[in-house]
Amino acid sequence: MSANLGAWLCVLAAVAVAAVLPPAADALGMNWGTQATHPLSPRIVVQMLKDNGIKKVKLFDADQATLSALAGTDIEVMVAIPNNLLDLMNEKDNAREWVRHNISRYHFDGGVNIKYVAVGNEPFLASYNGTFDKVTFPALQNIQNALNDAGFSEIKATVPLNADVYNSPSANPVPSAGRFRTDVTQLMTQMVQFLANNSAPFTVNIYPYLSLYLSADFPVDFAFFDGLATPVVDGVNTYTNVFDANFDTLVSALAAVGHGDLPIIIGEVGWPTDGDKHANNALAKRFYDGLLPRLAANTGTPLRPAQYMEVYLFGLLDEDVKSVAPGAFERHWGVLRFDGQPKFPMDLTGKGQNTMLVPAKGVRYLPRTWCVYNPNAEDKSKLVENVNYACTFADCTALGLGSTCYGMDVNGNASYAFNMYFQVQNQKDEACDFQALAVPTQTDPSTAACNFPIQIAASSTSGGRRRTRAGPLGAVALFVLALAQLLISH
Repeated sequence: MSANLGAWLCVLAAVAVAAVLPPAADALGMNWGTQATHPLSPRIVVQMLKDNGIKKVKLFDADQATLSALAGTDIEVMVAIPNNLLDLMNEKDNAREWVRHNISRYHFDGGVNIKYVAVGNEPFLASYNGTFDKVTFPALQNIQNALNDAGFSEIKATVPLNADVYNSPSANPVPSAGRFRTDVTQLMTQMVQFLANNSAPFTVNIYPYLSLYLSADFPVDFAFFDGLATPVVDGVNTYTNVFDANFDTLVSALAAVGHGDLPIIIGEVGWPTDGDKHANNALAKRFYDGLLPRLAANTGTPLRPAQYMEVYLFGLLDEDVKSVAPGAFERHWGVLRFDGQPKFPMDLTGKGQNTMLVPAKGVRYLPRTWCVYNPNAEDKSKLVENVNYACTFADCTALGLGSTCYGMDVNGNASYAFNMYFQVQNQKDEACDFQALAVPTQTDPSTAACNFPIQIAASSTSGGRRRTRAGPLGAVALFVLALAQLLISH
């Protein structure tokens, strides 16, 4: 996920649903990721999509339970082939079998309304160092050909790409100078030609938030749509936000290889709500309050004005085991919490109404029990390693600098870490001990800013829970350890 342009261009919560819910903007879809220790039941999520008038959904796999829940809904679906399967799809027989198993068995009248197949996910990301460069295009060809041969030519194969596959030169950082990255120019030219030949769209993920996150010099207001930023002038066109500038950089790159009119889908765009100083509910609301009315009005961009734009917001739900390699914010992209509860007012119709998304229904939770630091613990010498353990197997990203739980005292930080692990482990008695450093409580330790969650009950999830490693010890966990060491010293 990236937003390159030169140097720095580089609902109704507790209320019953209204009798007639206004539909979401026709072009609006949602990314539905499931990298969570306790994912919501697919049937609960699908009902929530319907309750909110969401007509399109983009998946990251072709999970059977998910597709079965979508059957009969008429929600348009983009199913996906993960990067680790691209090599297999280089064999035509494997591609045909994948289509038979994941498309033919679901795509029929009354089944799943599959519209696209996402072949990989950002496979040409510069940080992958070419790992998928040789296998992505053959996989795309084989999947589209297999779809055509199976009688599904109306389903289009596409490749969701990171916006770092194109840029404009630092000497002339304007959209009209946009070109594909030199190391993938030939590959992109071939792939774009294939997409055009098959009437398939180009799919790109654009993240204004990351422009802000990755560059201290990036002008904050340029990430939003409210016209407060100093504009960028490019010939006869003026840009007041990085989304338009980034999109038109892609349009120019496509034009440079002879396909400036190729349809473009925004595969991912959104704003995280935790894990960084710029990741919060207020800025997320500001971002969506600008984006959604533009989509509803088909505003378009300077190079493609007054055009319908198909967009998938990223994402639907928070995911507590996503990799935090890009940043702690990665687990907080959802417009809804992990349990399907809305975070802030959001009007998907683009009419600017102060309304909340309709929450998930029928969610069951574990008992109202938390795990907190035991202030009477006699031996604090093992506190560091226990906090380390908790944050390795649970999500502590909310404790980081600028995050919602940052600034609590040392007891609060240790308690947060212990509780997150306790909830991930389904509140097992042995999960709230930490060598006598923790105790269970029925008193909610949450503060005005920091929520100590109660996890979803296993019966509300898609299956049995596994013990999930949240990832290697990172900056957030190190921060917690530093606080733990302070506690020991006192």
